[in-house]
Amino acid sequence: MAKKSRSVYVCQSCGHNAARWFGRCAACSEWNTCVEERPQEVDKRREHLAAPPRAEFQAITAVDDQDHERLQIGIGEFDRVLGGGIMPGSVILVGGDPGIGKSTILLQMAGQLSASNLRIAYVSAEESAAQIRLRAGRLGALCEELLVLAETNLSKIIDQLKAADPVAIVIDSIQTIYIPELESAPGSVTQVRECAARLVYLAKESGIPVFLVGHVTKEGTVAGPRVLEHLVDTVLYLEGERHHHFRILRAAKNRFGSTNEIGIFEMRDQGLVEVSNPSEILLAERAEGVSGSSIVCSMEGTRPLLIEIQALVSRSSFGYPQRVATGIDTKRLSIII
Repeated sequence: MAKKSRSVYVCQSCGHNAARWFGRCAACSEWNTCVEERPQEVDKRREHLAAPPRAEFQAITAVDDQDHERLQIGIGEFDRVLGGGIMPGSVILVGGDPGIGKSTILLQMAGQLSASNLRIAYVSAEESAAQIRLRAGRLGALCEELLVLAETNLSKIIDQLKAADPVAIVIDSIQTIYIPELESAPGSVTQVRECAARLVYLAKESGIPVFLVGHVTKEGTVAGPRVLEHLVDTVLYLEGERHHHFRILRAAKNRFGSTNEIGIFEMRDQGLVEVSNPSEILLAERAEGVSGSSIVCSMEGTRPLLIEIQALVSRSSFGYPQRVATGIDTKRLSIII
């Protein structure tokens, strides 16, 4: 008689599992994140996916210390956030709200690199090859060295990547690809964790940098288990409001550079265009000699930014006046005033 597999209830936010269904996660206190999954039988003969097999201790002085030359993208703002370019073998997670421009900026990056006769693999599990080709034509990223693949099965994707031998890889997105041996649905904790582990191993083994597009939750964090952000080397967030033209690319984690740098882009018909002098744009519509307005210099990494602060005061019918702030923490404002 075959052994019946028992279900496990897993939190989609942090990966905590329990034998019973729960409304609120005991580990991260999130509500309504419980999903039923069936654990897979572990093959003990299988090599571990996230680390090279047969690793042995060696003296740290015997480790090859040659400087790894960074791969320059050619987009100055992107290179600035990464710390001077792409580190070989690194895994970079790019998150952001839907429609903010994650796929756009990565397709532009792929087109920029392929224009320098570098073979780039762009894998999309959300669009067809014809849709990617149409968007690449609008962004000016049509190059013979840019290889596209529309596939969701990670096993087939890895086989194609090994055959293509690209210089860099883009996976769009980590929540939509899946491993067929796992019964859980794409985007579940198990699928995201296992897919990420296989792609990290591929990057470290081959030295090929991998870019992963990550969906975000309504709280603004990358969807899926928290271990995803721990596995990768760099976590980037593309921020901005959809009805505004400007986008900010910032690093929440960077093992090979600073997390204080930001990149500023402007969304246009031809894609995201880097803004080399953001202070000029931020102050372009400011009228001189107006009361209630002042200019403040703020440091973002190594770049100073000139920011306008406006204040408006009106009579209040309340016993205690109400202070409302936009773009600044209200508690910090209360400390100043």
